[in-house]
Amino acid sequence: MTITYFFDDVPFDVDNIPKPILEALIGLVYIDDSQVFDLTCRKRELTEDLQVHNPSPDLLEFLNKSEQVLHISVVNALSFQVAF
Repeated sequence: MTITYFFDDVPFDVDNIPKPILEALIGLVYIDDSQVFDLTCRKRELTEDLQVHNPSPDLLEFLNKSEQVLHISVVNALSFQVAF
């Protein structure tokens, strides 16, 4: 799962973003949030020089309006290998 929080004012601490999202997706995306093996969470300020590659039309619409938005991507884990 990848979570990106685009903000325009006072941001949340990045470590406080994922937990309520993981809980809210129970029963919608997965049975239990213990099924999530990989998690990337980031925040980006809308006033900065953003470079977003391949945004969906909906995400692009919000970003063009400079509106606060939360983007969540959920995919199957490609590998259970760990590389550093």
